[in-house]
Amino acid sequence: MQIQFRRATLADADVIAQHGVAMALETENLELDPDRVRHGVEASLRDSSKGFYIVAVLDGKVAGQSMVTYEWSDWSNGVRWWVQSVYVSPEVRRRGVYRRLFQHLLELAKADGAVCGLRLYVHRENRVAQAVYQRLGFHETHYQLYEMVFPPQP
Repeated sequence: MQIQFRRATLADADVIAQHGVAMALETENLELDPDRVRHGVEASLRDSSKGFYIVAVLDGKVAGQSMVTYEWSDWSNGVRWWVQSVYVSPEVRRRGVYRRLFQHLLELAKADGAVCGLRLYVHRENRVAQAVYQRLGFHETHYQLYEMVFPPQP
């Protein structure tokens, strides 16, 4: 299976947004507003300070994706990459697409002198994803995640 990996461009926004909506429904039973998600994807693709997407392309079609956002760590004097928006199209799952996409992302992180580590969050009920991340070398931390959500702005 020939897979190519590249940074996403604005031309990929629709498929990335579709994948994001599908992932939320599949993993958390959340129905997201497709237009809002597409605008969020486009905002990131237009402004690299928000993060970037890596896509896995198979037979000319985006078959998988992962987003990276940034967190500065004063304790480590470095940048942590947060791995987010992970998705692989159902028809190519369990064929190593995400493992290879993650390997590509890991190589990018190690080659960047400022990256001090990778982090991600996963829904506590998503045991399949947790097992995948553990096989990739992630471990559960002693931190708990808290959030405060604000209503959408017009």
